[in-house]
Amino acid sequence: MILIEDVLKAQKNISQIVLKTPLGWIENYSKKYAANIYFKREDLQQVRSYKIRGAYNKISSLSKEESERGVVCASAGNHAQGVALSCKILQIQGTIFMPIPTPNQKIEQVRMFGEDFVDVKLVGDTYDDAYHAAMEDCEKHKKTFIHPFDDKKVIEGQATIGLEILDQLNEPVDYLFLPIGGGGLAAGILSIFKALSPDTKIIGVEPEGAPSMSVSIKNGKNTTLEHIEKFVDGAAVKRVGDLPFAICKEHLTDVITVPEGKVCQTILDLYNKNAIVVEPAGTLSIAALDAYSEAIRGKNVVCLVSGSNNDIIRTPEIKERALLYANLKHYFIVKFPQRAGALKEFVVDILGVHDDITYFQYAKKTNRENGSAVVGIQLKSAKDLEPLVARMKHHDFYGDYLNDKPDLFEFLV
Repeated sequence: MILIEDVLKAQKNISQIVLKTPLGWIENYSKKYAANIYFKREDLQQVRSYKIRGAYNKISSLSKEESERGVVCASAGNHAQGVALSCKILQIQGTIFMPIPTPNQKIEQVRMFGEDFVDVKLVGDTYDDAYHAAMEDCEKHKKTFIHPFDDKKVIEGQATIGLEILDQLNEPVDYLFLPIGGGGLAAGILSIFKALSPDTKIIGVEPEGAPSMSVSIKNGKNTTLEHIEKFVDGAAVKRVGDLPFAICKEHLTDVITVPEGKVCQTILDLYNKNAIVVEPAGTLSIAALDAYSEAIRGKNVVCLVSGSNNDIIRTPEIKERALLYANLKHYFIVKFPQRAGALKEFVVDILGVHDDITYFQYAKKTNRENGSAVVGIQLKSAKDLEPLVARMKHHDFYGDYLNDKPDLFEFLV
C-alpha cells in the first residue's frame, strides 16, 4: 500500500500547482438512480486531467543531477501534457515520445504546455513503439523515465484526489467509482480510502475492449493482453502496472467493464444534458452506474471524471458507436431490381415512417437482374428492426445483415 504520510507530503508538494477540483452533486443523475451522485471533476485541471498530480510529484522529487540530465516519457495524451507542464514549471528539459498517429490537437497541447522545455518525438504506430523508443533514449542519455502509472511517486500524486474527496464530502462515501487504465489512479485512491474510509465500496471500471485489470485479477497474476480495443485511449492498456496490480487485487471491491458504445452514449448525454465535455476514459465511472443501479439506491456515490481531452474530430465516430450500441443503426446489403422506380419502392414500402437512410452505396450492373447496395438505416426505436427486416424479405429486397459480420463491418464504421 501507499503510505498516507507520503500522500500528505505529495499533497503539500503539489498544492501550489494542482487545482483542488470541485466535487459537485449532479441533479439529473441523482434523480435517475435515486441516490446522491457526485462528480469529482478532474477534467477541470489546467491540463484537463488528473495526470498533472503524479507527473509533478515525481519530477519535482528528482535530485539536482537527475534534473540536469532531463526526463523522458511515452504517452499518447494526458500523461504527456502533465509531464510537459511539470517540465516548464520546474525548468527541466523533457523528451516526450508519442505515436505517429496521435491527433495533432494532442501534440499541439503538449507543445503548448511545455513550450521550450519539451521536445516531442513522433515514433512508431502504437504506444508500445513510443515506449520502447523512450526507454532507449533513457538508457543512452541516462535520463529519468516518468512512468504514467507504475511508479510510487506518481501514484502518491494521484492519491491526493482521495484526500480531497474525503475533505469535500461531509457525509460518508458509500460507493466510489474509478476508471482503470494502468491502475495508478485506482491504487493511490484505494490506499487513502482503506486507511481513512474503509467501509467505502470502491469499484474499478475498465473499457470492455481492454480489460487488463479484470483479466489479471481473475488469473491471479499480472497478465499482458494480446489485443485491445484502443477507442477508450486514456484507459486502453495491454498490461497494468505491477505495483497498482498488487494493490488493486487486494483492495478493490469489484472491477467491471463497460462497452465502448455505452461510453459513447455517456459522452453524448453528459454534453447534451450537463454541458460537460468528457473524453472516453473520463466517462467510465459514470457509464458503470447502470450496472450498480440497485445497489447504490439511497447511497452517497462519487464518480471520478478523469479527463476532458476529447478531440472534436472524433464526434461522428462517437455518435455512430452510440447508435450501434443502442441498436438504432443498422447496415444491410439490399438487393435492388434493375429497373426504374426500385429505390422509390424501397423508400415507400420498406422503410418505416421514422426510419432514415444514413448511408447508401450502389453500383448499377446492367447485365444482372438485381444490383446490390450497402445501406445504412437509423431507426427511432430498436423494436423497429424486426418489422423492417420482415418487410425487406417479403418484398425480396433483403440481401444480408452486416452489423454482426466484423470483417465487413469494419469498412463501414
